[in-house]
Amino acid sequence: VQPSVPPVPNYKLSMSIPEWLQAIQTYMKMLQYNHTGTQFFEIRKTRPLSGLMETAKEMTRESLPIKCLEAVILGIYLTNGQPSVERFPISFKTHFSGNYFHHVVLGIYCNGRYGSLGMSRRSDLMDKPLTYRTLSDLIFDFEDSYKKYLHSVKKVKIGLYVPHEPHSFQPIEWKQLVLNVSKMMRTEVRKELEKFARDMRMKILKPSSAHSPMKERPRGKSLSPRRRQGSPQRRACRRDKS
Repeated sequence: VQPSVPPVPNYKLSMSIPEWLQAIQTYMKMLQYNHTGTQFFEIRKTRPLSGLMETAKEMTRESLPIKCLEAVILGIYLTNGQPSVERFPISFKTHFSGNYFHHVVLGIYCNGRYGSLGMSRRSDLMDKPLTYRTLSDLIFDFEDSYKKYLHSVKKVKIGLYVPHEPHSFQPIEWKQLVLNVSKMMRTEVRKELEKFARDMRMKILKPSSAHSPMKERPRGKSLSPRRRQGSPQRRACRRDKS
């Protein structure tokens, strides 16, 4: 018996944007979080958007469990063609019990409010409702969620808005702003984030990745390099949960 394949959500004109985002997140949850320690879809962060959108299409066909990076790509794919919804990657580097962890979610900006889509082993480290008045409110909410799991957030990286053009040859800009939050006061972090958010809304930022495609390459593999030590499955998942 074939396992049931969840239907890909379709936007209906009767839906509000928060309802639409909720439908996308519900779909991702139906695919489930990938606890296997094997990543089913290879995602190279340096690939052009068009190639990543092909991978997203494959995810909807295969209906396999996904991790945080795949969820970001899938979230972009499913929100394409909704010009009022701006999407941008938010990456976290955290420290827990002697290890570093990497995690990424898809930041959402719409109608003057921020929220997120994503996947994690922890329900409060993935999607956040479209209710945050500022980008820093959203980021601090993630930071507070991390504290519950005794993770200290070391770095936050914010990328640029992802174009709504699915055939774009441009890669996603993953880290236009990098903040060493563990060495900064919250007031400082807020100031940096708000200035960046304002520049983003005014669309005056240009990708920085043009200068360093090579540096980014090994990072795309952030889920696997450490899998050898200790219990392979738990470490791989913990790394992602981060």
